[in-house]
Amino acid sequence: MLDRRTMVKGAGAALGLSISARSYARIKGANDRLRVAVVGVNGRGQAHMAAFSKLPNVAVTHLVDVESAVLAKRAAEHERRGNPRVRTVRDYRRLLDGKAVDIVTVATPDFSHAKIGVDALNAGHHVYLEKPIGIAPAEGEALIAAQQRTGRQLQVGNQQRSSKETRELGEMVRAGELGEVYEAQTWYSNNRGSIGKGQETAPPATLDWDLWQGPRPRGPYRSNLVPYNWHWFWKYGTGEICNNAMHELDVARWLMGVTYPTSVSAKGARHFNHGDDWEMYDTLALELNYGKDRTIRWDGQSCNAMPRFGRGRGVLLLGTKGSAVVDRNGFELFDLAGKPGRKVIAPELSETTDTVGLGALDIYHAGNLVEVVRGTTPALASPIREGHISTTLCHLGNIAYRTGSTLTIDPATGRPSGPEAMKLWSVAYEPGWEIRA
Repeated sequence: MLDRRTMVKGAGAALGLSISARSYARIKGANDRLRVAVVGVNGRGQAHMAAFSKLPNVAVTHLVDVESAVLAKRAAEHERRGNPRVRTVRDYRRLLDGKAVDIVTVATPDFSHAKIGVDALNAGHHVYLEKPIGIAPAEGEALIAAQQRTGRQLQVGNQQRSSKETRELGEMVRAGELGEVYEAQTWYSNNRGSIGKGQETAPPATLDWDLWQGPRPRGPYRSNLVPYNWHWFWKYGTGEICNNAMHELDVARWLMGVTYPTSVSAKGARHFNHGDDWEMYDTLALELNYGKDRTIRWDGQSCNAMPRFGRGRGVLLLGTKGSAVVDRNGFELFDLAGKPGRKVIAPELSETTDTVGLGALDIYHAGNLVEVVRGTTPALASPIREGHISTTLCHLGNIAYRTGSTLTIDPATGRPSGPEAMKLWSVAYEPGWEIRA
């Protein structure tokens, strides 16, 4: 049991990337029908439901959520779309007691990702785990340990790793078409509004507040916390950097072929909606240094939706022979004079800045996990070791911001030097909710 404080090279080609998501969903699957439980269905879990339901010989059989009204609504929606009736469960632990499902997908708030993921692995299930994989880096270490010990498959929800277009760009980068890629600039922009001033009050009758808090130490319900604004409170959330930057940071370091940096700095501020309960920055500039000549940057703008290259989020790769801009829906090449060149657009598009993020990539990424489970594809697109590295980059950004310091990083482990930074490497748990890796 963990105390109360708490690289894998390449990835197999995502199944079906040479065809459309709709065509892929019609392919006849293997004879073994896989049963899927989706845990957390009020936001991103809707994309999980849609994606796994479209895969051949796969069925979403269980929905899990601590909010009974949401649970009933999603179950009815699922059936109206022509899917078989699902079973509904309030407490995910009851689901794990038996062998009713093969794959558990996790789309709950960040702070319960690792706990549910580890418990599902320990119960013998394969797992599709949304990013970030945990609320602190130590939880990623626990997930790695559980996956290694159980031998179950664990796919992290960095779905752009299953993009045919991004993988094509990666092959071009490795072939040297951009020369030496010395810098990646990544960004996210949105126009989030104020969360207002909440009040401590009784939770809604349909919400199991104790189960919602899960592994976090117990506290009072607040009227502006659920279902989404928990992201901006340090007790429950991980900020915009873990909420969104992880996608682009993952793509940037994947295409550049790097893992942990040698130093991390972050400068953040609150520029909008002063006086409400939002505890974190709404604007953050992150810099990851890989030696003296390679850098990854992230510019997070939660409340200023100014796009770059016509995109609300994306990655710009700067190379000695040219540059490239890439997002979930394709890429564009530029020469050293900045003149546009080849442009590739995905045939089926994915959402980029809404809270559900539904799109073709979800089907490809879920399909990759299913094929690995069946043994017809050799490797996951986003295995836990890779997901842990990318999540840790985001956590290190928060640690640098919260400590007000430039972090010196051990490039072998990702751990920062200094006791103040390491205090944030792990978190405290509610008694009885500790993670057992």
